[in-house]
Amino acid sequence: MADISGAGTDRLLSTVQGLRSAVADATLPLELAGAEAARLERSALLHQLDDYVLPRLTALDAPLLAVVGGSTGAGKSTLVNSVVGREVSLPGVLRPTTRSPVLIHHPSDAAWFSGPHILPGLARITGRHSASDGPGAVRLVSTDAVAPGLALIDAPDVDSVVAANRDLATQLLAAADLWIFVTTAARYADAVPWELLRGASERGTAVAVVLDRVPAEAADDIRTHLAGMLREQGLDQSPIFTVLESQLVDGLLPAEQSERLRAWLGALAGDAQARAVVVRQTLEGALASLDARTRAVAAATEAQNAAARALVGAAATAYDEAAEHVRDGMVDGTLLRGEVLARWQEFVGTGEFFRQVESTVSRVRDRFTALLKGEPARAEYLGEALQTGVEALVVNRAELAAGQIARAWRLLPGGDQLLAAQPALAVAGPRIDTRIQRLVRDWQGDILQMVRDEGRDRRTTARIMAYGVNGLGVVLMLVAFSSTGGLLGAEVGIAGGTAVVGQKLLEAVFGDQAVRELAKKAREQLMTRVDELYAAELARYEGAVTTVQADPEQTERLVRAAEAVQAAR
Repeated sequence: MADISGAGTDRLLSTVQGLRSAVADATLPLELAGAEAARLERSALLHQLDDYVLPRLTALDAPLLAVVGGSTGAGKSTLVNSVVGREVSLPGVLRPTTRSPVLIHHPSDAAWFSGPHILPGLARITGRHSASDGPGAVRLVSTDAVAPGLALIDAPDVDSVVAANRDLATQLLAAADLWIFVTTAARYADAVPWELLRGASERGTAVAVVLDRVPAEAADDIRTHLAGMLREQGLDQSPIFTVLESQLVDGLLPAEQSERLRAWLGALAGDAQARAVVVRQTLEGALASLDARTRAVAAATEAQNAAARALVGAAATAYDEAAEHVRDGMVDGTLLRGEVLARWQEFVGTGEFFRQVESTVSRVRDRFTALLKGEPARAEYLGEALQTGVEALVVNRAELAAGQIARAWRLLPGGDQLLAAQPALAVAGPRIDTRIQRLVRDWQGDILQMVRDEGRDRRTTARIMAYGVNGLGVVLMLVAFSSTGGLLGAEVGIAGGTAVVGQKLLEAVFGDQAVRELAKKAREQLMTRVDELYAAELARYEGAVTTVQADPEQTERLVRAAEAVQAAR
């Protein structure tokens, strides 16, 4: 441990303050396995830092705080009142007791306990007891019956059926320099208080034990057994105070039954060196526990980050696959099925036309010129059929991606939580059909602009004017998608004819190299727009994860802060 004075303590205090900030900033929003336990650990860690470690490091010579805790009905309040010599804490007649804990101190120590130095999260109450007292506050009692340098807290039951009482009891025990554990001859082996005793042993907390309501004839046997249990938990140095079964006098134990504990506490309060030993033992234990406890929280934050990455990764994979399927659908010939083929046949005529393709390019050009100039509606029908086919492909893959993500998220930690919070994530985004229709129309505009841009010299411009920009644009769209992959039977011949005829026409206007570049550019521009659309869809899922995602850097901050504290120790 750092030197208890000067620069050593200042350095240690600074690092603990840094650790406190890192723990306070840590969040665990996803409902993962172990997350609730990690949240409780984080909360307990913050309480101990705020209620004990930081106040004690700030003032090592402050009064020693002894918390009297134990099971329901163990006689804690009666014991405290008997040690003080008058009623300062109301014994609970009804169970569970829900009153505020009582902190008894010497008047000269009032400034230390009335301010926010310790237990800053609890309000202070003075004056008479009230029915409105509850676990959200601590009642302060100032009395000369307690020696300067020592204060007692009568804490709630550690096994109370009221969760708020249990939580406060645990918090108060973590704020103690000394834990006075009160149990009875009938209940000294109960499981709940021994869990807390084991925790106190592991963290090096100074502990004293009061064995209450002990039949005189069984006192030696019970005390010996209890001492053995304490030894097994590493608490063999803890003093045991035995209180025999006695008739109360004015609500207090007979003086001889509380005298030994009262004298021990008085001696402790009057001996600065003895107090320093207790403080040093408990503080060192608390500091030593910070590393493992902080790393447990850090591991939980890393699990949160890993879960968030997995959720985003599943969504990104789904849209990557959707884009790949659209890309494949553009070149495997599937867009030339159905209505597109029918409209193409209307556009160029019957199968007899394909048998004439082998003739001169001029005959192909003449035939197309006649078709494009004489019946422009057929070009529009073909363009609409192509548009519908592209829209269907892009929409279908968007919807399949959303379904794929929903299925994946239901199997991933935290995914159900997000889907329950935002059910719309189970389907494609709003107005997906309308957005994709606009995407395809915009892409068709790109095609027409490409045709216009290619007409830079008069000769090409004349040819374009002969065929019509719209007609050539439709043919360019068709050629961009022309391939026989994935087609069967008669469809292969029709699609093959489509590719040949369209290709020959465009080559007659632009030249073969230009046609290849135009077709490639047309596909690339469509995929650019599709990628942008799918990126916008993916952003919905990324945004949902962000709303519950822990700071990715918080794990490293926690580890660094814990290491800094250990180095300062």
